[in-house]
Amino acid sequence: MAKLTFKTDLCKGCGLCVKACPKNLLVLAKDKINQKGYHPVEMTDESKCIACAFCATMCPDCIITVEK
Repeated sequence: MAKLTFKTDLCKGCGLCVKACPKNLLVLAKDKINQKGYHPVEMTDESKCIACAFCATMCPDCIITVEK
């Protein structure tokens, strides 16, 4: 099973990782705001993640870590 870690305090909510996920498992949190004032990314169902790391590759701020 894959484990994704997000540095949510550094996320600027650009949504590039959300669009890159082939399983559509990432969303921008509607109920959370980080220290910078953005809605950070969050995982909807980690058990369905295939650890492709497309999200981490697309992130311009390198806030996503993928572990297999």
